[in-house]
Amino acid sequence: GDVGSTLLTGLHLLGGDCISSIGICDISDKVTARWEFEENQIAYPWAYDALPEVDVVKPEDLFKCDVFVFVASKGIPPVGSGVKDVRMYQFENNSKIIGHYAKMAREKNFKGLFCAVSDPVDPLAILNGICDGRFSQFLTEGRSFGPHGQDLVIADSIENYNDELSKELTQLTVTANLHMRAIGFKPFIAPAYSSGAISLILMMRGEWHCGSVFMGGIFMGVKNRYTEYGLETEILPLPDALYERIVTAEENLKKIV
Repeated sequence: GDVGSTLLTGLHLLGGDCISSIGICDISDKVTARWEFEENQIAYPWAYDALPEVDVVKPEDLFKCDVFVFVASKGIPPVGSGVKDVRMYQFENNSKIIGHYAKMAREKNFKGLFCAVSDPVDPLAILNGICDGRFSQFLTEGRSFGPHGQDLVIADSIENYNDELSKELTQLTVTANLHMRAIGFKPFIAPAYSSGAISLILMMRGEWHCGSVFMGGIFMGVKNRYTEYGLETEILPLPDALYERIVTAEENLKKIV
């Protein structure tokens, strides 16, 4: 799909230092043949092995890897459909699909990382922040917590938290994809690179990134990194107003599943 193919390009171009090869699989053989052919033509002159090779893999071989990346793309409402929360619209169909692959991973005794790249937080609101000086502190001091969609929590600053500005910035982020859809396009390019390819590469490098990790019976989006000792999540003293927003997001997440 759109996100998967864009994510593939991002991993291929950016992941040479931590990815040896990338296997791709799709329900259409023509789609995988096209992307295998196209991606492997992208190379640096006189350094043709600098980028990871892209190969087509069969469904039964999907879990012969260190990192499995699932990109859901079923049930995306068309532009102009009037759907306000696209992420929740996709949840029912995508949860059934990913359940199939999670079961397959267990059957194959998969010991690697299982990464689900769903409709990510659009970085467009951050671009708004660059243009608006009121939000500029987010670029160095800000954080994001919780799920994608209406319960996302954006903090303008951990050190100097402003509840009003943070809620405004959260709203800009939650509705950013609607602005792109309003001009007639599905927002997938920036999220595929920013929240997809870059986040996955940071994760594989063991660097800090934003992602959902299992906490308290749910998956919650936080700043985290993988170390030789296991997963490390950022621990911060939080202002009461910010903490209450995160607790609300947590409670609403528990109601969904």
